[in-house]
Amino acid sequence: MVTTATKLEGVLVLEPRVFSDARGYFFESWNARAFREATGLDVAFVQDNESRSPRGVLRGLHYQLEQPQGKLVRVARGRVFDVCVDLRRSSPTFGQWEGFELSEENRRQLWIPAGLAHGYLVLSASADVLYKTTDFYAPLHERTMIWNDGDLQIAWPVETGQQPVVSARDAAGVAFSQASLFE
Repeated sequence: MVTTATKLEGVLVLEPRVFSDARGYFFESWNARAFREATGLDVAFVQDNESRSPRGVLRGLHYQLEQPQGKLVRVARGRVFDVCVDLRRSSPTFGQWEGFELSEENRRQLWIPAGLAHGYLVLSASADVLYKTTDFYAPLHERTMIWNDGDLQIAWPVETGQQPVVSARDAAGVAFSQASLFE
């Protein structure tokens, strides 16, 4: 597994070793020992999530203030633009965002530590996104930041003249300046 640090403190791009031949391909999408050796982190996942969305759907930016979740995200089918925003006041990258293309072709995975907001925009006809979390979903503690916050100025690759399809909850997200933050 190749691990690449990103500009955001603690966020990592992981590229698994893929074995391909005439029959197709094989790779380990999760191996605790390999993850620990590659990242130095010993994490325990408690929940697996899967979503399917059509082109233009934007999910996010989500986080849980209590019971914060670390996430290991990958795309099994399709292609997305995945975004993380650092909400940890004590982090040297506090208030910064970074975007990554995750796809079935590049097979990259994204490790997002607790304390960051997360969202993605579907770029392909549809996409299946899979992610593991280090804590359980806690709807009472879930928060949503608005995807198009003027201060953050996230460069979502939205097609000219198009608006992303967002849920009512995501459309009502708060601005970064009003968001509940982590220490």
